[in-house]
Amino acid sequence: MSVPAAGLRILLATDGSHGSATAEPYAYGLADSWGAALTVMSVLEFPPGMDPDYAVNRLYLDELMQDVTTKLTDLKTRAVALGISVQSYVATGIPSEEVSAVAQTQEAELIVVGTRGKTGLEHILLGSTAERIIRMAPCPVLTVPTVQQRAEGSTSTEKPNIPPKRMLVPVDFSDCSLDALEYGALVAQRSQASITLLHVLEPVSYGLDFTLPRVTKRAHARTELTRRLSKLASTLTSSGVPSDFAISGGSAADSILDTARSQLVDLIIMGTHGRRGLSHTLFGSVAESVLRRSSCPVLTVRSPTFHPGHRRVLSSQSIPTNV
Repeated sequence: MSVPAAGLRILLATDGSHGSATAEPYAYGLADSWGAALTVMSVLEFPPGMDPDYAVNRLYLDELMQDVTTKLTDLKTRAVALGISVQSYVATGIPSEEVSAVAQTQEAELIVVGTRGKTGLEHILLGSTAERIIRMAPCPVLTVPTVQQRAEGSTSTEKPNIPPKRMLVPVDFSDCSLDALEYGALVAQRSQASITLLHVLEPVSYGLDFTLPRVTKRAHARTELTRRLSKLASTLTSSGVPSDFAISGGSAADSILDTARSQLVDLIIMGTHGRRGLSHTLFGSVAESVLRRSSCPVLTVRSPTFHPGHRRVLSSQSIPTNV
């Protein structure tokens, strides 16, 4: 059995559904490659205000507990067979709150959840609470689409790499995107993966005064972006994370998804900020659109967790600024 490195712990939230089963291998693969312990948990959803001691409610909870206990026992058996240190936990209450509370108490490095359906975050594991998990979580959250979603959204017949080996990190040089890149570098180091940086140029609209100077300014901006991205990629490569970069234009979400598909990316890592939901993520509502449509897992980083002794890859000196 692997020994957890520096107390690292991954939390897999499961409801026993097909979507949850799809997420399991990712939790196992990351726990194994990181040398992390694994906690698997389920939440018996029980609205506040209802009396748990009322006969009908007690029968309902007892039946749920029996089903959940059986599924968690099977899941633990599979994890132990892979040499992963694992424990299980069952909570009662509001799923998003319970998952976040356990992640906080256990100082989890990462939460892993599965997705299901193609109509948005309201169909992610744990019902409509996934958006709240991402918003409330004290650590990054990895959402994994179902096998069907991956097949429908990708032309590749390759089996997914677990742990992921090719990662895409959109960067707009905001603090939250650079925090996501720092965490992405840590994930890449642990998983021996490479990173592609992507910057999406904002669409340009020209007025009646469209002139050559505007074209020149646009070309200068692209040259400057190339310099900054090149420096970031060089810094990552020198830290042991093979990296390159790309610049694209058009819709940010479309550009991110198109790049992920064309480069056969295994994982998209996106920074988020604020506590008011995905409408306040990097690029506005782009992360929400990417989460809904992506055929590969998406790791959202709002509160990156770095353990004591972590040596930052991106120091203030390594982050290029505008000239």
